[in-house]
Amino acid sequence: MTLSTLIIRIGLAGLALLFLIGFWKYKQKVSTYSQSNRSSENTNQPIFWEGHQNWLMAFFQYFCGIWFLFSGFVKAVDPLGTSYKLVDYFNEFKLAFEGTWFSFLAPMFPWMAENFSVQVSVITIVFEIVLGAMLILGARPKFTSWAFFLLMLFFTFLTGFTYLTGYVPGGANFFEFSEWGAYNKNNMRVTDCGCFGDFIKLEPKTSFIKDVFLMIPAFFFIWKHREMTQLFTPRIRDFLTGLVFGISLIYCLSNYVWDIPSVDFRPFYEGRNIAVQKELEADALADAPVTYILENKASKEQVRLSMDEYLKRYKEFPKDSWSTDTEAGEPSVPQTKISDFALMDPKTGYEVTEEILTNEGYSLMMVCYMLKGEPIKKQRILKDTLFTVDTVLVFEDGKEEMQIVKSVKEVNDREEEYYETLYEEEYMDKFKSQIVPLAESAKKQGITFYGAIGKADLKALEQFKRDSGLDVALYTADDILLKTIVRSNPGIVLWKDGQIVKKWHINKLPNFDEIKENYLK
Repeated sequence: MTLSTLIIRIGLAGLALLFLIGFWKYKQKVSTYSQSNRSSENTNQPIFWEGHQNWLMAFFQYFCGIWFLFSGFVKAVDPLGTSYKLVDYFNEFKLAFEGTWFSFLAPMFPWMAENFSVQVSVITIVFEIVLGAMLILGARPKFTSWAFFLLMLFFTFLTGFTYLTGYVPGGANFFEFSEWGAYNKNNMRVTDCGCFGDFIKLEPKTSFIKDVFLMIPAFFFIWKHREMTQLFTPRIRDFLTGLVFGISLIYCLSNYVWDIPSVDFRPFYEGRNIAVQKELEADALADAPVTYILENKASKEQVRLSMDEYLKRYKEFPKDSWSTDTEAGEPSVPQTKISDFALMDPKTGYEVTEEILTNEGYSLMMVCYMLKGEPIKKQRILKDTLFTVDTVLVFEDGKEEMQIVKSVKEVNDREEEYYETLYEEEYMDKFKSQIVPLAESAKKQGITFYGAIGKADLKALEQFKRDSGLDVALYTADDILLKTIVRSNPGIVLWKDGQIVKKWHINKLPNFDEIKENYLK
């Protein structure tokens, strides 16, 4: 779905609510009016347009309310995804404030990213959904108007900041305005706004323009908040607002604390053949059109040619007079995170992706984007040794031979500092009580079981295997990729012939017998 399609559909839904609620309120007024004015001369007075006190205000209420309900819902499906996007924003703010008068603010953003990104995500999502409901109900008009305005101001600042980073070349600070150059979307570290989660990917420029337009009803709400259409009584409106708050909060928590997202908008959804899709994306990228951009060094004249045209005319553009650059066109198959799917064997340093994706039959993959633990400094005693080598003349079987003799002499003891990871006890218990039995049962049935771990080296993986008792092959992968595959740490993915069959949150992980009965067919 595109943004324009979404706007049209929400607009039509807003119009439908406008007329339905307007007719309902009109009927109520007709009933009240006729009962109190049966003998009045004005019995035939048309009062249909009194269904809403201000029809433009009512349309803005319903349009923006539905917009917020929808955008909040598609993010509530995956609160962790929104928190990851917030981390991207926090990192950008840190870079922007460093080296400026406001550099004292820079350390705050990594701290927030590490400790509060999920909480901020849930609060923002729930607030957005509740505010959408309050707009439709007309609950507490003054508060709702200002809350909508301030939230839209916040969103506009986020998307505007991200869009403007497209003018900031690499190595320059955002506030070094003299360094700004031509707009280049490749300069932006945050490539999409996250306004609709993974349902629709919007470029920051598009999202910024969208938010600017939504500021129009935001100002209108503040100006005319007394003319908001209100449904039901104040007590019922407050009750419904509280009900929406409770449901949306529980729904958010259910999609990451207790289970994986109920709806999967990411490319690694159940039923997707990753092997086939990865090959399609790779072929499309290789076949993507390439445009040659030639610029005359003296006159600054630019010429854009396709690859075929350039190969025919390249002699017209000698390198001493023309500079050459290339621009890749859009591939016929959109590129997703599937293109980045890669697993590395830390022992050999070689990629094992093809082996994994071409594995016939069923396999189980444990996914951990990060092993939860703290590095602990320790000390150990090492013995420094001195090796001496000498040659001696020996006689064997009447023959004279030279032999090398090596002797070892311990010189002294030496203390050495090293680090070990102290894993969280509750986190490690999940492996010992659930993952290890699952892996052992799978291996007995001939089912391949392996792990994909992010942010870990060979030493860390070897210690993890010792501490957890998990005797399987462990590979390394990009942590962002692993977060995209399954929203659980750890999580389990069932594969068959390169296709994702099922994914489980660690808190919903069945035992092997249940998996065998329901999924290994």
